[in-house]
Amino acid sequence: MLKGYKYRIYPTDEQKQRLARMFGCCRYVYNWALEEREREYRENGVNVTAFDMMRRVRQQLRPQLEWLRQDVSAKALECVVDDLYKGYVNFFQGRARHPKKRKKHGRQHYHDLIDAKSSGMKVDFRRGLLTIPKLKDIPCRFHRRFEGRVRQVAVELLPSGIYRVSLLVDDGKPIPDAAPIDPDRAIGIDTGLKHFAVLSDGQTYEPAHTARQERRRMKLLQRRLSKKQQGSRQYRRLKQRIARLHEHIANKRHDRLHKLTHYLAYENQATTICVETLNLEGMAKNRYLAYDMADAGIGEFYSQLEYKCLWAGKNLIRIPRFAPSSRRCSHCGHIYRRLTLNDREWTCPACGTHHDRDLNAAVNIKHFGLSVEQTLPSVRREVKPVEQPLVDDRSPATAAGPKKPCCCDATRRVREADRQPPLRNRTTSSSGRSRKSEGPPCVRPDAAALAAGGGSST
Repeated sequence: MLKGYKYRIYPTDEQKQRLARMFGCCRYVYNWALEEREREYRENGVNVTAFDMMRRVRQQLRPQLEWLRQDVSAKALECVVDDLYKGYVNFFQGRARHPKKRKKHGRQHYHDLIDAKSSGMKVDFRRGLLTIPKLKDIPCRFHRRFEGRVRQVAVELLPSGIYRVSLLVDDGKPIPDAAPIDPDRAIGIDTGLKHFAVLSDGQTYEPAHTARQERRRMKLLQRRLSKKQQGSRQYRRLKQRIARLHEHIANKRHDRLHKLTHYLAYENQATTICVETLNLEGMAKNRYLAYDMADAGIGEFYSQLEYKCLWAGKNLIRIPRFAPSSRRCSHCGHIYRRLTLNDREWTCPACGTHHDRDLNAAVNIKHFGLSVEQTLPSVRREVKPVEQPLVDDRSPATAAGPKKPCCCDATRRVREADRQPPLRNRTTSSSGRSRKSEGPPCVRPDAAALAAGGGSST
């Protein structure tokens, strides 16, 4: 089973210079491969494959430049080419923009693959030293130990000036089998912005608002930065200070999310966790929700919960996006269609049960997750569920017998109770657009009335 570990390293001045050369080698090869691929397609109309590009780097570029052979390993350069082609795949599939050249300033990183026979990777927990290919004895703070073989190592320089190493470790343990689904040991989780997470057993976790707490300080530093001359020493210092504040906010958010997901995956007694499928990308485009969505980190919460449930042998079930989790009464199954976003509490008109919006949604998510194949079919207009039949919200007189076909051609039927009263001082034209009208409509007299009245209309 593969697991990732991140540690902070404290390289010496000489090691920093060596790391800078390694970052520069990887950046040079990335930009060279990008130009080479674009040139081949522009001149010859040929898409160079990743294997051919790696062969060109290994046989053409690396023998010509001596510093590419001394400062960085050959596998690190192959990983750079692999990163470039992953960027192209994400671009063609609509997940990212077109790959562009890497810059010298900002975040710098490189990663290298470690073979089983490689002797360039050593971890000394006792002395706190880390050895990677082409660089030995880097001071490192190991806040936790691991057992297994290191498969991949990545070193990065953050914009805040901090060096960090990421290790991908294979501990040799198989992934545990998922536990059988037991309705008595299942929970549902409803996520949102008012309450970050509400569990079906009643536990509530409030949002941390990490970015909102530092918003005033961030605005002050950004205002100061706008008045500095770009490229000056004070400008670089203040920019690094802002980067440290951003990193501090991100660390607080990730720490809270890791603690919550660790509790749900390892310490909680539930073996089945049901969550909803949200349109996070669409919600992030809403200007009223974008800031709070990014501050809450709901997408990161789902990602962490997914792989931690896999490690712990628990079931993670996602219900369909359009499941009526908030509008459905968890007691009788009635669908309350008049529920709005401002209604945090509501009373079911069918059974009279008073619901908290988020708690009721968490209970419904649990019910939908346990019977997702029966109650929520992927194809619409199918038979209603048998285990928990939905209560129709129509009046008894209408629901007693079959509906009569509508006399018009419209397929959308609107109940009399839901009809909007007509707007005053408005008329509707034949094209469907509404226009204002002042007073009663004007009637044009005909020619006979004009002749009888002596040319005046009464």
